[in-house]
Amino acid sequence: MVLTMRTVGNVLWLILAGWWLALGYVLAGIIAFILIITIPFGIASFRLAGFVIWPFGRTTVFRRDAGFWSVIGNVIWLLVVGWELALAHLVAGLLLCVTIIGIPFGIACWKMVPLALLPLGQQIMPVDAAPRDPYALPQ
Repeated sequence: MVLTMRTVGNVLWLILAGWWLALGYVLAGIIAFILIITIPFGIASFRLAGFVIWPFGRTTVFRRDAGFWSVIGNVIWLLVVGWELALAHLVAGLLLCVTIIGIPFGIACWKMVPLALLPLGQQIMPVDAAPRDPYALPQ
């Protein structure tokens, strides 16, 4: 049942917002590959495009071994392309929240804003394989 709902959610997401948000990441990746020195940003951009096009059932977790260079890379990413992609997520979320059916997708779109701003040092993985939050309250 959960797999079916995730698939339905992903298909609706793809139709409503996923394809054009992913297109933004793909364009950023192509530009990064053309500039050669920014190829690591291109790789990250294509990885994010795959997540943005089919997000339900996957999550991102911070890699503790990311290191200093991912911080520097995130600052460069934020200044060059991150804020535009985050703005696209904000606008798409707002447009999706206009209808009742689109509200969950708009909220999901807004949850991707931090990832669009600071993607380096994040790892995309299935929700079932993600580690539990050690600071979460017991249920």
